Amino acid sequence: MIRPPVTSIAIAIAAALAASAGAAGAAPAASPIIDLPLNPVIPAAQRTCAAKTASGVGYSALKAGAGARPGATDYALVNYIGYLAADGKAFDQGLSTPMQIDRVIPGFAEGLQMLTRGAIYRFCIPAVLGYGAEGSGPIPANADLVFQVELLDSRTAAEVEAIRQQAGARQGGDQAAGTPAPASQR
Repeated sequence: MIRPPVTSIAIAIAAALAASAGAAGAAPAASPIIDLPLNPVIPAAQRTCAAKTASGVGYSALKAGAGARPGATDYALVNYIGYLAADGKAFDQGLSTPMQIDRVIPGFAEGLQMLTRGAIYRFCIPAVLGYGAEGSGPIPANADLVFQVELLDSRTAAEVEAIRQQAGARQGGDQAAGTPAPASQR
């Protein structure tokens, strides 16, 4: 069977069909490569908070915890994800992340002090208690932020210092017993 040559009419018909398929909502071909890091977009319903503190930090208790709340100079071990309130784009996340409470943005520090061990909260932090007019990295200037935070554990500054001293003493004891010092200490 002899095929007729491809004409400009056939090319125009193929182009029109492709364009109409795209206009009808056909998804573009997916790339086989996943862009890293993964930056999910959080739905609008998960960017709101039910209550506010006097300073303006919004919060919603998602899961109750138990025990004492950490203080302003304590250390917290948390799982968290941070995202922009405006569009839900995630800008940071961490698992089992240690944080010194008085060294984070003011709204996040205030929120951490509301948690008890095992609690999961959502915090809606106004820009003035976040990064303000400067912004930071992927966070634009004057951006309101949302964080979902789980408090895994907390320790006072004195407890953390005691743990550091014990670790240092153990390391010194290992060296005295003939265990070589780490390369960084030689």
